[in-house]
Amino acid sequence: MRSVKSVVILGVLMLAGCASEPPKQTVIQQQRFLLPQVPEEPEEKEAQGWSLFTENAAHNYGIDPKLVDAIIMVESGGNPTVVSKSNAIGLMQIKASTAGREVYRVQGRHGQPTSSELRDPVKNIDIGTAYLKILQEQSLAGIRNPETLRYATIVAYANGAGALLRIFSRDRDRAIAMINSMTPEAFYQYVQNKHPAAQASRYLWKVNTAYRSMGSSSMS
Repeated sequence: MRSVKSVVILGVLMLAGCASEPPKQTVIQQQRFLLPQVPEEPEEKEAQGWSLFTENAAHNYGIDPKLVDAIIMVESGGNPTVVSKSNAIGLMQIKASTAGREVYRVQGRHGQPTSSELRDPVKNIDIGTAYLKILQEQSLAGIRNPETLRYATIVAYANGAGALLRIFSRDRDRAIAMINSMTPEAFYQYVQNKHPAAQASRYLWKVNTAYRSMGSSSMS
């Protein structure tokens, strides 16, 4: 059943890609992730196994499992072997030297994950979900509206929290205050119009499309 859901979500994304998209903006160097080439569909058995892994990781870190699933669908299409040109690896397209190293640091571990670890679906999902927790509880701490926080987390996952906050203010507290003064819809549109990385607006749109195509979440 999970495999059928994955096919439906990918179909929605492909159809959405042919519809109107956010306006193109000035391109700057991407900070962490590059969207991989469209991968092949995962096998049904593998997809079902990854669903269990995402639910476990989401529960352990207090992250919305739908958000983890949506990022996986957009980043890799469920293909754990995908490696981007910037060496982002696996299901959640994690770069060992940035997101991987940060997760290790927060967990009190030295160094960074190996490439083989990031190709392991269980470890990749665990590290990627742990990074989402870091973004929400540290980099984006103070954003009160859950929907706005989800949008902010998506953009920060792709292009960094610092780049996101700077489009509001170079002062972090002021940036958070400005974000909290907005509705989720206004925040979404502001990011679409103001983020200097063209990838950011498209990535937000694609992950949000995948997220909304899924069933109800088990978390609030």
